[in-house]
Amino acid sequence: MKTRIALILTGLLISCALASGQQASQGLPGANPRPGVAASSPRATSEDSLTRFDLDFPGGTPGELVRAIEKASGKPLNAIIPNEHANLQLPPLRMKSVTVQTLFQALEMASAKTEMYATGTYDFGSPPGVGTRTQYNSYQSSYGFQTQGPLGDDSVWYFFYRTRPRLEEPKTCRIYHLAPYLETYKVEDITTAIQTGWKMLGEKDPPTVSYHKDTKLLITVGEAYKLQLIDEVLRQLSNPTPKSDARPLRPRPAATEKPAKGE
Repeated sequence: MKTRIALILTGLLISCALASGQQASQGLPGANPRPGVAASSPRATSEDSLTRFDLDFPGGTPGELVRAIEKASGKPLNAIIPNEHANLQLPPLRMKSVTVQTLFQALEMASAKTEMYATGTYDFGSPPGVGTRTQYNSYQSSYGFQTQGPLGDDSVWYFFYRTRPRLEEPKTCRIYHLAPYLETYKVEDITTAIQTGWKMLGEKDPPTVSYHKDTKLLITVGEAYKLQLIDEVLRQLSNPTPKSDARPLRPRPAATEKPAKGE
């Protein structure tokens, strides 16, 4: 009988301990909310507290965008813009009832694009320039404003611009013997054709070209992939001009007027 009473008392004590533990856990921070009660989100609360405004920005620099936001929202905006990006031109922005965060997120997504750039040039043949191949890589670029910490009207935003790494390819010197080409063309004709090709490609830093009259050598210095254009120009000049099978057009003889009867 005593054993049975002891077991009953032990069960009651365990039940009381479990009940008190559940009540305590409900009051702890981060505990699961009761059914039907939404959990509070500090980030959502801070986003909702941001000022909303309408913006009609015609385009301009990051600093001009900051001033336009301050005028539209009626509040100052803490922003840091590095000097090297101060003159970057941003696109026009027309927004309705936006916050600073949603505006900057949209700006970053709209500016994202994939760029291709040359990483190196390799020669697979002889003479130089024959079998040359250029290796390329891709890079995701974007720009905009970012911040850290809790969001609020007093957050500090900093402007960033992610672009491809500036890799300088070493320059090389190539020498071309132009004597075979000078039997048909002038030096100026050849160098003008080469310069025109670089201009059409939009090369802002084309290779240096110098002609040595006594030896009839064309001396060039620049990146290997840019010198490939010289190889292509000389290759085309060395090919014989194909003859056309079409006969030249002859002017039709003028129609002779028949003399009138009686003349």
